[in-house]
Amino acid sequence: MLTGNEQLIDRMTTPSAAVREAVARYEGDVVILGVGGKMGPTLAELLVRAGATESGRRVIGVARFSDPEARAHLDRIGVTTVKADLLEVGALRGLPDAPHMFLLAGFKFGSTGNPSMTWAMNSLLPARAIERYREASICYVSSGNVYAFTPVTGAGADETAATEPVGEYAQSRLGGERLADYAASSAGARLCIMRLFYATELRYGIIHDIAWRVYTGEAIDVSMGHVNQIWQGDANAYLARSFPLCTDPQTTLNMTGERVLSVGSIAERVGTILGREPVFTGKEADTALLGDTSALVEQLGPPETPMDDVIEWMAHWVQAGGASHGKPTKYESRIGDF
Repeated sequence: MLTGNEQLIDRMTTPSAAVREAVARYEGDVVILGVGGKMGPTLAELLVRAGATESGRRVIGVARFSDPEARAHLDRIGVTTVKADLLEVGALRGLPDAPHMFLLAGFKFGSTGNPSMTWAMNSLLPARAIERYREASICYVSSGNVYAFTPVTGAGADETAATEPVGEYAQSRLGGERLADYAASSAGARLCIMRLFYATELRYGIIHDIAWRVYTGEAIDVSMGHVNQIWQGDANAYLARSFPLCTDPQTTLNMTGERVLSVGSIAERVGTILGREPVFTGKEADTALLGDTSALVEQLGPPETPMDDVIEWMAHWVQAGGASHGKPTKYESRIGDF
């Protein structure tokens, strides 16, 4: 079991042999735009632990750093941090050059009611960032929200499926992909777009939300009754290995777990461990936002961490009063309201 933040972060940032091998082939510095978000700090730490700062190379983390301690932690572990508002005129131009770039910056929670910021961060910024790093291999983390809902009895949408984004957040994400593709094509840049479906850890994620609701007795809405999940450590490991997948013209891949998970079944399993009966509301729909990740698995292999293990860890984490980021995923929204 994972019993505290240090063990949790260690679990997410311990590099596998495949990650070490991939990082050893990096040809210089790597820039992470949006390093201050949910995934950025653990991705940066994974890269450092895998050797990305050896032989004079740097992991350069760029963010607004509204939390000074978050920046201080990255500095302590060997990340070169740069404080910048990426939407400010000249901000991108002033960043260090690098042959590898991760674009993690985006705006989701709070996007409802702030459409101009949503579109600026999710649609305008990707094109600008790709133009700035046109000589680099670029991995751009987008969202599975761009897809239409698919039947829960199937494997989910693959990369050829219809894009029917629901709500302005999802629409802006698709806009970002289209403008990123245009910018990369115009510049001859090597680009891989990763459509992420719900990275999860113990302080944040869908399983986190469900487990805490079981624990507190809050009703669990099963309208979006099925989901994908991938352990955040596995998602970061995929990203660390993604640069050989960057191509001109661009490659688009789904990044998520291989299984379609039942929200009700997750709650029941957590409830069994906690000795509490889940409370449900709503009616399961025949469709959900689901993704088929077989194309990525064919390239890089399956995720290493079984979701059954994560569910068990999460139940014990809640029982022990573990930390929470306090940011609900709002996964249950079927109208794109975040």
